[in-house]
Amino acid sequence: MFTGQSGFFGWKEILSMQSRTCSLAPAIFLIACGICLAAPESTGKGKIRVETLDDLPRMTYAIEGSASGLLQSDAFSAFAARVRKDQQRLLDDYDIQDPTTLQTVYSTLGRIDFLAGDYDSALAWSERGRALEDKEANRLTAGLTLRAWVQARRVADETGNPAAFGPGFADELGGLLGDLPWDVVRDNVKGTKGYAEYISGNLLLGIVQTEIDPVVEKTGQLTEEMARRLVDMRYTLEMFLPVREEVAAVYGHYISQNRVEKEDIWGPRAITLTQEDGAVPVTVAIWDSGVDSEVFRGHLWINESERFDGADTDGNGFVDDVHGIGFDVNGFRTPELLHPEGDMAGRVESTMEYMKGFMDLIASIDSPEASTLKTYVGNLAPDQVHNFLEALNFGALYAHGTHVAGIAIEGNPYARVLISRYTFDYHEPRRLLTREIAERHARSFQDAVDYFRAAGVRTANMSWGWTLKEVEGVLESNGVTDPEERAALTRELFGILRKGLHDALASAPEILFVAAAGNDDNDVNFDEMIPASFELPNLMVVAAVDQAGDPTNFTSGGRNVVVYANGFEVDSYVPGGERMAFSGTSMASPNVVNLAAKLFALDPELTPVEVKELIINGATPRGGEEDMLLIHPRRSADLLHQL
Repeated sequence: MFTGQSGFFGWKEILSMQSRTCSLAPAIFLIACGICLAAPESTGKGKIRVETLDDLPRMTYAIEGSASGLLQSDAFSAFAARVRKDQQRLLDDYDIQDPTTLQTVYSTLGRIDFLAGDYDSALAWSERGRALEDKEANRLTAGLTLRAWVQARRVADETGNPAAFGPGFADELGGLLGDLPWDVVRDNVKGTKGYAEYISGNLLLGIVQTEIDPVVEKTGQLTEEMARRLVDMRYTLEMFLPVREEVAAVYGHYISQNRVEKEDIWGPRAITLTQEDGAVPVTVAIWDSGVDSEVFRGHLWINESERFDGADTDGNGFVDDVHGIGFDVNGFRTPELLHPEGDMAGRVESTMEYMKGFMDLIASIDSPEASTLKTYVGNLAPDQVHNFLEALNFGALYAHGTHVAGIAIEGNPYARVLISRYTFDYHEPRRLLTREIAERHARSFQDAVDYFRAAGVRTANMSWGWTLKEVEGVLESNGVTDPEERAALTRELFGILRKGLHDALASAPEILFVAAAGNDDNDVNFDEMIPASFELPNLMVVAAVDQAGDPTNFTSGGRNVVVYANGFEVDSYVPGGERMAFSGTSMASPNVVNLAAKLFALDPELTPVEVKELIINGATPRGGEEDMLLIHPRRSADLLHQL
């Protein structure tokens, strides 16, 4: 889970783990093709150098009618051919070294070729993408369904027995899956089974009607990312949905034959402070989407000069800031530390049940919530999906900060939580980010850090971020159609946010900021993720591993990632005091804050740089991989005692 303007928990990724699809709508017609921006300088070897995602061209596709209509029309093949030409041109004309970007291009090319009936080419592109995968579980499971599908189709065609396809596919998939090591692929297998159990044409049609059709209605065109999504959806319609029941059955059987849980390495590494340790209180800032302060009574930072009276009692510019401060979605100050229910009033309880159901499905847990969710999603009509997606976005935002706070102070009676709410929009489509709003956000970053300094904060958790791509996506969804204009405005707005956040963090060298790397399985530097792409002495960037210390399939990385921590099915509080298990780098980051806060409590004279060194030097390499350091709180505490 990772908070950002584009959503929370990775709901879009959960809802579209394989790809996306739709069904039945009027035909529409493609009327124009890609438009590219001016490109960066050539490498001198015939290709254009690509150092960040922003160096790639923007392409748009003008259409008549709706995207959901195009998805199901006979015109789709012509549209896909145009997309394919542009994707091939990226490979021919641009020197792309980023593996994630190459995998995306290969995937799009392979899926278009599959739709055209060129199965050999589809398999070849899939293998090229798989060869770039640096995570063993992802490499082993990539393309399994495609390989089984193609082989079963060939056998059925050669024997002239179409009825043999379904059983043949199940046999092929079972054979491919059965050869894989359970301890490596376990989490991927469970996630795919869960996806197969709830995905439907109506759900995916609702997604495209919610997220893409409104943009096309305003602009008359698709962006490159939207075009890729439509290719994914058509691919899912033709390849995955017809075999989803077989996939669920085969994966379910594999799971039932291997119900052996991984070893949990984190228990023996943990340290728990007690009153006998003689430590001192330490203020921990939870800079997040909002926290339910009632859950942490007795563990809250208290502003003794303020009281709850609807006024700025202490004259510091914040009203009722007894336990912290807040900023709303437009960057204005607000006394509410937990995100208000707003237009979700009366739906919070059901939304939290949906969230638990999704987490259980992806973890292959047979719970009442998972069963209820499968039934509910299975009965959704396309026009009901919009409200469902907004409910999930809201629920994630509503729960996120409280969950993070619980992880950050676990086992530390000296921790005092200072809440700093930074609000993201959960609506679809997202509200427009203007220059004025971006500047208010930038000021709020400095205001928050100044507040932290005045309150004596020693470490602050930041399980959120912005990317250049996210900012551009907000502009796209609000009708900024011209690619050059949009690119320039994106760079300006993102620059305001980046400078404001960078300067704010740099202004507080006495505070250790800990940031989540993100859940996009990408390079935070190439994609320009902030704050994860910052290089500051008082900042640590954290990626996620599971209970055994193996990389999660979602975690982002890059040269700025210094340590890895548990970010898989981590149990903590949600608003109201109940507990749930969530996954994401959002959970890994507060595990590092937890350790940092304990070290500061044990020795308040430590500096952020010294705490970073204790955390890094105490960490242990995963399986001899020197650049993948797993935090080891007990070893770090021992190093402190040796000073």
